[in-house]
Amino acid sequence: MDASTSPSMPAPLAPHEPYAAEPSRGAPPETRPLVFESWQRCESCGVRPDGSRLPPLRRTSQDLAAYRSTHPLAAVMPLLRELLGSGAADDGHVFAVGDVEGTLLWVEGDTRTVARAERMHFAEGAGWSEGQAGTNAPGTALALGHPVQIVNGEHYNSAAHAWSCAAAPVRDPATGLLLGVVDLTGGSTIATPPALAAVRAAALAAEAELARGLPAPPVLLGPDGRPLSPPDAVATRCGADVGLTALGRDSVLLAHAGRVHRLSPRHSEIVVALALEGRGVPGGRLAVDLSEREVPPSTLRAELTRLRAALGPGLLGSRPYALLRPVRSDFGDVAALLAEGRAEQALDRYRGPLLPRSEAPVVVEHRRALEQQVRGAVLGAGDPRLLRRWVDTAWGADDAVAWRTLAHLLPGGSAQRAAAAARARALDPEILVPPQARRYAAQLQRSPS
Repeated sequence: MDASTSPSMPAPLAPHEPYAAEPSRGAPPETRPLVFESWQRCESCGVRPDGSRLPPLRRTSQDLAAYRSTHPLAAVMPLLRELLGSGAADDGHVFAVGDVEGTLLWVEGDTRTVARAERMHFAEGAGWSEGQAGTNAPGTALALGHPVQIVNGEHYNSAAHAWSCAAAPVRDPATGLLLGVVDLTGGSTIATPPALAAVRAAALAAEAELARGLPAPPVLLGPDGRPLSPPDAVATRCGADVGLTALGRDSVLLAHAGRVHRLSPRHSEIVVALALEGRGVPGGRLAVDLSEREVPPSTLRAELTRLRAALGPGLLGSRPYALLRPVRSDFGDVAALLAEGRAEQALDRYRGPLLPRSEAPVVVEHRRALEQQVRGAVLGAGDPRLLRRWVDTAWGADDAVAWRTLAHLLPGGSAQRAAAAARARALDPEILVPPQARRYAAQLQRSPS
C-alpha cells in the first residue's frame, strides 16, 4: 500500500482506473490469468468487492497467543524476522506470517504502516484467505501453493487497492503439506521482482531450517549388510518403485516394473506436477499447475487418458489425480541431500535444471527454487572445488557472483584467480559478493523499484 494513505473505507474507483469494482462486469483483457481466475473464485465465494466488508477477526489476542506458541512456524520466526522483518520495519513495510487457513499470526514492521494496515483488518488474528478477503498475496499463494505477487487494483476487495503484496507458502519438509505463508505488504517497492524473490527465499530458508530440526533418518542396511548410500536409503524408506529422471532434460524418463518410458514434454510436466504434489490433485488445481492460460477440463482429461494408456494400468489414479505407487525422483534426491547439508553430493546429483524448457508454472517455480538452493549451498560451502564445478556448467557459466566468490577463495597472485576475477568483471563490473545467503535475501527485499 502506499503507506501514506489507507482509509478505513476507500473512495470509489476513479473512471480511469483499470479494474472494475464488480467482477461480473468482466475483467479487462490485460488482467493476468492468475488474477482473473482468483476473482472468479472470490465471486463464487460471495466476497464483496466494494470494500464494504473487511476480513473477519477470527481469533482474540488471548486465543491467538496460545495458538501461535504451538504453531510449527513459531520455530522459524527468528529466522524470518532476520530475513524480512527488520527490513520491513526500516523501509515502511509490513511483514506478516499466516497459517494454512490464511489467519494472520504475526504482523510486524513499521509502526505507522502496521497501524494503517489494521484499518482494513490486515492484523494479527484476521482471516486473509481468498474466501474471506478476496484476491490478495497471502490468500492466493495458499490457494495456488506457490509464490504470488498482487499489485494495487489486482486485489478483489477495493479496500486493498492502494496496497501491493508478495507472499510465498511454507511447506512441511517431512510431508510436503502447507504450514502457512510469509508476506510483505506495502507500497511501490513491494510491486517489484526483488520483493517476490525475497519472500520466496525466506520461505525456502524456513523450510530448510525446519528440515534441520527433523530427527536423523536411521542407518539402513542392504542385503549384504553394508549401509546404503543416501539416494538408495531414500528409495528404500519410501518403498519407491517408480523412478523419475527429469533434471537437465526436456522429457522425463519414468522407470516402472522393469520398463523405462520416455514421456512427451506435456506428459513429463503432468508426472512431475503429480510427483511434486505428493498427494491427490483435483483437476482444476492440476490445470493451474500446468498453465497460466485456462485449460479446458476436456483437454486435461484427454491428456491424462493418453498418459494412463502409455504407462499401463494401476499407476495413474483419478478423482483426484495421483501417482498410485511410491515415487523416487532425481530432483527429490537433490532436495533431500540439500536438506541434510550435503552440498557436494547434491551437486553430484544435480544434472541441470528441472525440465529446462517447460513453462508450466509448477515446474518453473520448483526449477527456480531447486537451482537457487543448489547455488546457495555451493556459494555457502566456501569450497573453490565446488565453485569451479558450478561455473563450469552451462547453468553456472554466467553466474558473476560465483565467479567473484571463486576469485576471492583462490590463492592471491595465481593465474586462476586473475582469470576468475576477469570473468566476474566481464559479466558485471559492479557486482558485490554477498557475505552470506541471509544478507543476500535481505538485500533483494530492500532493492528499490
